[in-house]
Amino acid sequence: MGSIANDPGGGDDVNPPGGRVVSDAGRAYGRIFVISGPSGVGKDTIKNRLRESGFRLGFCVTATTRPPRSGEEHGRDYLFMSDAEFRTKLDSGQFIEHAVVHGKYLYGIPIEGLRAGMRSGDDVLVTPDVKGAATLRALIPNAISIFLAPASLEELKLRIADPRSGRLEDLEQRMRTAAAEMRRMGEFDYIVVNENGKLDESIEAVKAIITAERLRVKPRRVVL
Repeated sequence: MGSIANDPGGGDDVNPPGGRVVSDAGRAYGRIFVISGPSGVGKDTIKNRLRESGFRLGFCVTATTRPPRSGEEHGRDYLFMSDAEFRTKLDSGQFIEHAVVHGKYLYGIPIEGLRAGMRSGDDVLVTPDVKGAATLRALIPNAISIFLAPASLEELKLRIADPRSGRLEDLEQRMRTAAAEMRRMGEFDYIVVNENGKLDESIEAVKAIITAERLRVKPRRVVL
């Protein structure tokens, strides 16, 4: 069975709950940065801007069964797949974490995607929802977590209600979920407020966190 461990300097192995077998095709070593927050807060926008800027970081692409939104690309924004394909990969232990989001679509983080990201950039960034982030923190205690918050729930609602967001469906359910997720921000290592019109400042804050973590005397690395 594959396992996840803290830095070899002295962490215990942590195995997925429920005994699910996780594929083990070769280990990777580095830091795992988790950016999470409510739907529509800008997680993927920041991830894509970091990638486009050439910032030294690997990226893990999340798998999902939802259809692509306008402008999204398979393999860059998400790994879009059918429900049957997703469940086949799930049953064979290819996801380190998965969830049903908004009661509809399956999302999952491929363990090999994390490893590939770590190999390509030493460290890897992943952007799960808040429940997924909690699962990752339980599985990988050394993961470094950043909560991306809106300036207010009212501001977030305006973003989601924008027809260009592709998130108008189930708006009220999304806002109830967002309110519950905001109450969990204290579980994270860092908080970055992504205020409307200040995306560049949010990106620089994320870069500063990553840089600071790379300068730690005792780095929080993971063997995966």
